[in-house]
Amino acid sequence: MQALAEHGGVQIVGIADPASACRDAARAIAPAATLCEHLGQLLELPLDGVVIATPSALHADHCLTALERGLAVFCQKPLGRNGAEARKVVDAARAADRLLGVDLSYRYTSAMSRIAPIVRAGGIGRVFAVDLVFHNAYGPEAAWFYDKRSSGGGCVIDLGVHLVDLALWLLDFPPVVAIDSHLFAQGHAVAPEEVEDFASVQLQLAGGVVVRLTCSWRISAGRDAVIEARVFGTEGGVALTNVNGSFYDFVAEHYTGTRTERLAEPPDAWGGRAAIAWAEQLARSPAFDAAADRFVDVARVLDRIYGGAQ
Repeated sequence: MQALAEHGGVQIVGIADPASACRDAARAIAPAATLCEHLGQLLELPLDGVVIATPSALHADHCLTALERGLAVFCQKPLGRNGAEARKVVDAARAADRLLGVDLSYRYTSAMSRIAPIVRAGGIGRVFAVDLVFHNAYGPEAAWFYDKRSSGGGCVIDLGVHLVDLALWLLDFPPVVAIDSHLFAQGHAVAPEEVEDFASVQLQLAGGVVVRLTCSWRISAGRDAVIEARVFGTEGGVALTNVNGSFYDFVAEHYTGTRTERLAEPPDAWGGRAAIAWAEQLARSPAFDAAADRFVDVARVLDRIYGGAQ
């Protein structure tokens, strides 16, 4: 919201939140905005688009309500708790011919903006392996994250979704032909009613690429976070890695044998870029963008990760 407020082309018209403290805090960022207690009140205002930043169980319904009113939508991840919910939202956006965005924000880091062109131009040769890591030494504070019906899952849908999307997006969304997943809760295999706090997953993509994902909540990582996306090809490698346990500071590197070239480093104010990109696209045209179908592809991969672990 801060990033949107600071963008010259965006006007924040209204803010909806059932908690008065949250409304007041948000109004400090957008003092001219009308304060609303719920989405219905918000949708009575003159709007072009709505940003949905509610708990995961509400994302699909809130998106559908806004789209049915003819508004563009930008939604916090995940778009839905499963592929079926994501598909329903994307279909509604297509039917309404309205722009739909999701906050898959790691695509918009400066590090990834330097890495992606190299990979896509064949600068590391034929890609055959991707290693993804997202360890969080803490866990979410809100209780709904630990209720599977509310969240859809644990660290995979909370953290892993970013890296699964990043790998598939970087490689132009090749089909996922096989998945092997192992999910744990407090060190034991996750039960059907539990949410996982540790996951080890391997994806086999069409063309022979192997993607390995490890993610966790509340792990003893020796630092606040470990966040990495390493891509290996026949002629080199590239990597996005966090700095000193930071959730926000990343470097990008290009590897050739034993040589390392630094491509990008902090500072980098990337946190709001996905929302700004959506707002700028909305200003150009509110029409549906078929790239939204990729949100369903990612959601269905997560479905298969959870299904395979069961």
